[in-house]
Amino acid sequence: MFREDLFYRLNVIPIHLPALRERIDDIPLLLQHFIERFNRENNSRLSRFSDDAVALLQRYAWPGNVRELENLVERMSVLVRDGEITPADLPERFLNGHAKQAPLGEALAFGPEGIDFNSLVDDLEMRLIGRALELSGGVKNKAAQLLNIKRTTLVEKLKKK
Repeated sequence: MFREDLFYRLNVIPIHLPALRERIDDIPLLLQHFIERFNRENNSRLSRFSDDAVALLQRYAWPGNVRELENLVERMSVLVRDGEITPADLPERFLNGHAKQAPLGEALAFGPEGIDFNSLVDDLEMRLIGRALELSGGVKNKAAQLLNIKRTTLVEKLKKK
């Protein structure tokens, strides 16, 4: 329980800060900031995250927000220590398809500005296609059958991705 009187003491100027997954353009800037910081603190010589690694990080849901990103860079500064960080250096959770999206219930939450309907529908469509491909072992014919769509439709949707 949070005391209501304390809430009003703290809520003098409300500031809405979107979750990291809603501002993926900030990820490269934050990565560089944390690299510089942990290079100093840990005497490491990381140069950057490769473009492929950044792309993977931008598709991740970031349930731990900026703190999770900070922890990742600190981990890389200890384990990699020198040079560029590539997808091969990243922990498994950033590579597999299970943790990359926010839970559907969370995605359906309406904020004061509403939701981005088209983006939400596209995201759900890609999740369903990804899951069908996973279940079918990557066989597009079988995935299309699982989704009750034509194979050509599936292929077109994958091209859109």
